Formats: sequence, structure tokens, C-alpha cells
Amino acid sequence: MTTFKERPLCSLAFASEANSYEENLSALLSLVKKAPSNAVIVFPEVAVTNFDYDHFEAAAAYAEVITGALSEAAQEQIIIATMIEKRQDGKTYNVAKVFHQGRVVHEQAKVKLFTFGGEHDYFAPGDESEITLFDVDGLRFGMLICFELRFKALWQKLEGADIMLIPAQWGKLRSQNFVILTNALAIMNQCYVVASDAKNSDTSGMSGLITPFGEERRNGGLVCLEGNFSEKEVRKMRRYLDVGIA
Repeated sequence: MTTFKERPLCSLAFASEANSYEENLSALLSLVKKAPSNAVIVFPEVAVTNFDYDHFEAAAAYAEVITGALSEAAQEQIIIATMIEKRQDGKTYNVAKVFHQGRVVHEQAKVKLFTFGGEHDYFAPGDESEITLFDVDGLRFGMLICFELRFKALWQKLEGADIMLIPAQWGKLRSQNFVILTNALAIMNQCYVVASDAKNSDTSGMSGLITPFGEERRNGGLVCLEGNFSEKEVRKMRRYLDVGIA
């Protein structure tokens, strides 16, 4: 008898623009503690520091604190967070890290910078080779950071993921674009999508969970929206509507 994996999913809709780094990190860790003990939890993009360009060096330095705290917090849970971080090459990147069992198990730097928002003035673009499928605890994941969601070639690189992770700070004026693209990603790649967008004054706040069939639930007034991943649903969708995804 085939045993299919199941796992709780948590999408956060968190406002980080007005508080201190310490307050934001503490609030996020509190949400982590309230989530199921084996949940997949996605933070909005740079949720702890926001895009704090006025204190950019301090934000980059705080990545060490964030990494330590989330490494400690992530045991059975899988936690996904992006942060401003200076790498060994001396350049600063927007880095997404996946935490599990007390350590970082995957990381990738944002490749497609949002030049309309001036990101290219502060960040170096990551290497596209880092955008790849990766396995954690028997599940196959893919991840796109905010603006990367708009690039169809990146969707193809991540074909076959069981769960797509989308940490974002998506502009409020383009809220419907975020909804449409995250829904389409789930339908096109026949996978679950955990989309987590900041709930700041200028962002969409349209965090949500989408199934392989395209059924969506959005956070609305909830800071943390919980749902469930079912491997059986992924396999069923790919078997009955076979578009060549393994």
C-alpha cells in the first residue's frame, strides 16, 4: 500500500515596516512557536529588517542574528526566510534560506532584482544556477523570490516541485498580478504554492495557499494562514491531467 506524505503549510502576512529588527524577529518567532510542530512556514520577503536602505549595513549585519535564531527554532519545522546579507565576495544580496533540523539546508540569492524599486542600487543579483529544485525531509521544493515570479523560464526550471515557496514584498498597485501569477503557478506546475507577501502599507498583503487544482485561500485578516500539503493530491493531478510533469 502506497503511503503518501502530508505536512502542514503556513503562509504569513506580516507587517515589518514600523518596528525594530528585534521586535520583528521576536514576533515572527512567536508565530513559529504557534504553528504546527512540523509545518512548512514561509516568511514574507526580508520580513525582519524590511528593505531598510537608510540602515543598509546594519540590516546586512543582522543576517547573522536572524540565521542563528531561525536555525535554533527550526527543528521538525521547515522555515523559509529571506534576508539582506553580505557574502564572502563582499557584495550584498537578498538571500533566501531554508532552515530545518537546526541548520540551513538550502539557500539562494535573488536573481531578478526589481529595478523599478531601486533594488539594483543596493543588491548584487544572485546566480541563476542557485534556482533549482531541492529536497527537504522527503519533499521536493522550488522557490522564487517576489519579482522572479514574473519570469516564465524560471517556472520551467522548477517543474516537478511538490511545493513552490514564494516569499515576497509585492506592490499594492499590482496586487491582482500577484494573485493571478501564484494561482497560475500552482495550476501550471501542478503543485502547492505557499505565497507569503508583506502586509506593509505599500504591499499587496495577498499571502495565500494554492492547491495543484488551483483552489486558493488568502490570508485576509490572518497573520498566519494554515493549510495542508497532500502528496496524494499532487500525484493525482499529474496522473489524470498528464502534461509531462513527473
